[in-house]
Amino acid sequence: MQAFPLLSLTSIMKILFLGDIVGKPGRRAVAEILPQWKKEYEPDIVIANGENMAHGVGFTSATIEEAQKAGVDFLTSGNHFAKKNEGLLLLADKKIPMVRPANYPPTVPGDGYRVIEVGATKIAIINLIGRVFMRENFDCPFRELDSILKELPKTVKNIIVDFHAEATSEKNAFGWHADGRVSAVLGTHTHVPTADTKILTKGTAFVTDAGMCGAYESVIGVEKEGVVAEFIDQLPRKHEIPEIGDVQVNGIVIDIDNQTGMANSIERLDAVVNNIY
Repeated sequence: MQAFPLLSLTSIMKILFLGDIVGKPGRRAVAEILPQWKKEYEPDIVIANGENMAHGVGFTSATIEEAQKAGVDFLTSGNHFAKKNEGLLLLADKKIPMVRPANYPPTVPGDGYRVIEVGATKIAIINLIGRVFMRENFDCPFRELDSILKELPKTVKNIIVDFHAEATSEKNAFGWHADGRVSAVLGTHTHVPTADTKILTKGTAFVTDAGMCGAYESVIGVEKEGVVAEFIDQLPRKHEIPEIGDVQVNGIVIDIDNQTGMANSIERLDAVVNNIY
């Protein structure tokens, strides 16, 4: 079990979650804006989806270190974690504060969830991946969540789920499936922030997609010209990360009751960092 020397002995845990960090622009923008957000919101822990940190696909030890220096405490991932050669090795290293989707086959290196300590409070961080419109054949994320919740100690009340999925319908259904059993379900993967932050009926904070930390004038973080041309003529092109321009930073901040594990509030955080390159 990993421990962070963070706050708090209060009855509330505040969590700041960042959408998918896309390439160097995303990493630099996080380093620019996160210290401001930490000062303003005073989160007990900062979690980010880091599966796109290394030029848009995968991650490396260097990009993980850069995210940590910027103030990110823990990282989740998704369907691109094995795109860089060292990805599987990093996930297998228990010292790296990162998880991969739990509903990958059990032979895949890494943990699908971790229980860590934030001050005097334990928190479980779970990563799951959706199946709709995904090319891989994953195990059922709904049943995988049920299995994980049975494994967690009863003392762990605060539970955060990064649900990395394509379809909004699947994300919404998953949120209702988890309602009242986890603290928050935070959607990632589409890189498009949604305006549906809410507390579900039984107390779970939910958003369909947190968004991304990536180039503002882009198609989900990728140079727009090549993607537009690909849609027009159906010919494949290499997807490049923009080298100049502004960067959007999308995040979510949540207050959780440490006694019940249910959310008191959820709020979107959105900013644009100008000419970060």
